[in-house]
Parts: sequence; structure tokens; C-alpha cells
Amino acid sequence: MDDARRRRALFGVMLTIFLGAMESTVVATAMPTVVESLGGLAIYSWVFSGFLLTSTVTMPLWGRLSDLFGRRRMYLTGLLVFLIGSALSGAAADMPQLIAFRMLQGLGAGSLITLGMTVIGDLYGLERRAKMQGYISGVWGLASLVGPLIGGVLSDHASWRWAFYINVPFGLLAMAVIAGALERDTRRARPPIDYGGLVLFTVAITSLLLGLADASRAVSWMVPGVVIPLAVSAVGLAAFLFVERRAAEPIVPLRLFRSRMVSAAAVTGFLAGMAMFGAISFVPLFVQAVSGTSATRAGFVLTPFVLGWVALSIASARLVLRVGYRVLVVAGMVCLTAAFALFMRWSAALTQGEAMRDVLLAGVGMGLSMVPTLIGVQSAVARADMGAATSMTQFFRTIGGAVGISLMGTVMARRLQADLPMVTALHGVFEVGMVVCVIAVIAAFFVPGGGARELAHADVGSGAAVGGRMRDAR
Repeated sequence: MDDARRRRALFGVMLTIFLGAMESTVVATAMPTVVESLGGLAIYSWVFSGFLLTSTVTMPLWGRLSDLFGRRRMYLTGLLVFLIGSALSGAAADMPQLIAFRMLQGLGAGSLITLGMTVIGDLYGLERRAKMQGYISGVWGLASLVGPLIGGVLSDHASWRWAFYINVPFGLLAMAVIAGALERDTRRARPPIDYGGLVLFTVAITSLLLGLADASRAVSWMVPGVVIPLAVSAVGLAAFLFVERRAAEPIVPLRLFRSRMVSAAAVTGFLAGMAMFGAISFVPLFVQAVSGTSATRAGFVLTPFVLGWVALSIASARLVLRVGYRVLVVAGMVCLTAAFALFMRWSAALTQGEAMRDVLLAGVGMGLSMVPTLIGVQSAVARADMGAATSMTQFFRTIGGAVGISLMGTVMARRLQADLPMVTALHGVFEVGMVVCVIAVIAAFFVPGGGARELAHADVGSGAAVGGRMRDAR
């Protein structure tokens, strides 16, 4: 592939990742207007939960299908599903319709970030890939930051429906660019599809997320709404592992976890996700409920978190070639631990400046750890497995977030039920985050040492891309 086509592909990937990340946050500020227009206040939270559910469940599926059927085909398919869901969401006539169409949108969104990062892994060799993945992570962070602003502006000055319609013209542009830039997938025979694994994985993870959603609002997890979905999930996961060991082309190739890099990335990503989503969910609540700050100012407190994440993602992508993976991941987890240690000292006298300073440290920690683990995983596996490996890295982080929010929410609910003040209840939340971070620091030492080039898989960088023969650019 020549440099001009590679640049066009990069532009298309960045645009789709921006749209996918933005859509996960853009509805937050639009929802009051949506409820005023469509009603359905009792079920409106499913506008968020439905999108998160379908996008999370399908992350590993899109990744593996791209290994089997080719990046271009699956990327364009996922983007098309996302755009259809966006258009239908904008045209929804009532809240149940909006929830259903948001779930369809999430089905496609599950492909955008995971396959976008996988395509970057295909297009570039280790050195260039490290830089590009840093930029991609920066685009993701920027989109997440401006999403609520865009949603508010569109709702106030146009219509809440444009929070969904806005994806369509830009998404069609991205489709045209990607279709023209990526080479067509070449497959001589249709690979077998692991339908059993596909069904079991979907049932298990859907049940897990539903159970965790109820658990986050419960004082105890020993209630039917939590126990039954979690039990179904446990049985489904056990059956899934049994099937995957025997499948010709498993949806999740378990052999990937024989790689120390992949296993370490899964564990640290899961733990970092628990802490990260806990910070995002409960820091604004503390600033608003304990310090008495307005909702707008409480949301603004997270801005340094995203900026620190973006800046250090770009910086760590460059540093990884000099110092290796382990140093950066350990440093990131230490920063995240230090941030939660500061959160535990917060009181009613907390100022906005102090809060922004402390969350900046948490953002620095995430930026130092996320991109190096992604690059490490992509470099440690064969190209034939890169889609599955990349998507699993994103998946474990997201699932970790769901578990973290549920566990922290339960701790807060139990303390509030015991008539403890809000500040004490939220200190309990931060104590949980602190314990998770300490475990994450320990887990980070299992990331392989040595230089990034030394740990690269033999056929990564050879130029044999899955589903298309793209020449590697170094």
C-alpha cells in the first residue's frame, strides 16, 4: 500500500473512532430534552445501558470475525450498522424505539474502536504503529470530552435528534475513504463459524452486564435480580470455555492467553478499568454532593483527567520504544494508586482546583498504561490473531469498568443505608479503588520486561496483513 492510501485509511479510522467515542457520551446532555420530547422517564437509563451492553458484548466478536473474513469487510459492515442505528435513533417516535435503535447503534459501535486500532496494527510496523496508536487514543479521549458539549449545543440550538443524525454524513464520508483506501479482502474458502461459542458468549456476557447493572444499585448482591443473571453468566462462561477448546475457529482463541503479554494486559486492563470507571462515575458525585458544586462545574472537574490521558497516551506511545512496556505500565498504575490515595483524603473543604489536580494524576496513570499494553499485545501475536487480541484488550477494560462501578456502588449504598454521611460513603468507594490499584501495581510487574522490539512476534511487521496484502510501513 502506498503512503497516500495509508494516510487516507488513517483519516478514515480516526474519523470513525471519533464518532464511536463521541456517541458514547453525546447523549448525556441531550437526555433531558429527549425525555421532554418522548417521555419514558422510567426507562430512559436504558438509552445508555442498551448501547453499552451491545457494544461491549460484540467487541471480541467483531475482532475475531475480522481475523476470519478480513478487516475491510467487517469494518465497513460494522460502520454501516452503526450509521443505520444512528439514523433510526434520530427518527425514534418513543422511548422504547430509541432504546432499541440505540442497541442497534451499539452493535455497530463495538466494531469501530477495536477494528480501527486493529487496522492501524495492520498498516504500520512497530515504530510507526506506536506513534499512531498514541494519536488514536488521543482522538478517543478528545471525542469523549467534547461529546457532552456537542450534545448540549445540538439540543439547545437545533434538535436532540441531531445528536444521532450528525453521525450519518461523517460516517458515510469515512465509509467512502476506508472502502477506497483498504485493499479488498481475499479469501479462497469460507472459514467455519463457531456458532455455539457465539451464542454462549453473548448469553454469558449479557447476563453478566445485566446482573452487574442491578448490583450497582443494590445494598446486597444476594437478591434475585443479581444472583440469577450472575449464575446464568457463570454457567454460560463455563460452557463457553468448554466449547472454545474444541472449536476449529473459536470466537475467542484461548491460545492467545498463553502469551504472557496478552495475559498481563488482560489482568491490568481489567483492574485499570475498575479504577478508571470508578473515578469517572464517583468523582463528580463527590464534588457535587459533598463540596456543593454545581452539576456543570462537577462535570468540568474531569477535564484534566481526559487531557492527562490524551497527553500521556501520545507520550507513552513514543517512550515505549525506548524503555519497553513494563516500566510504563508500572508507572501508570503507581500514578493511578497515588490518585486514589489523594481521593481518600477529600473532604467538604475540597476546592475545584484540588480536585482537578488529583484527577489529572489519574489521567496520567491511564495514559501511561493503556497504549503500551495495546501496542504490546499487537506486537506479541501473529497477524492472523491481531483482531481477536486487540478487541479482547478493549473488552477486559470495559468489563472491569462494569464490575468496578457495581462493586463501588454497592459499597456506597450500604454505607448510606447505615445512615453514614455521604462523604464517608464515598470514602468507602475510593478505598475500594485504592485496593484495586494496589493489586494492579502488582499485576503490572508481570508485563514482560525487555525492549519492545525484542518482544515482537516474528511475523509482525512482515507485511502479511489479514484479509489484504498490505506492505508494512516502518
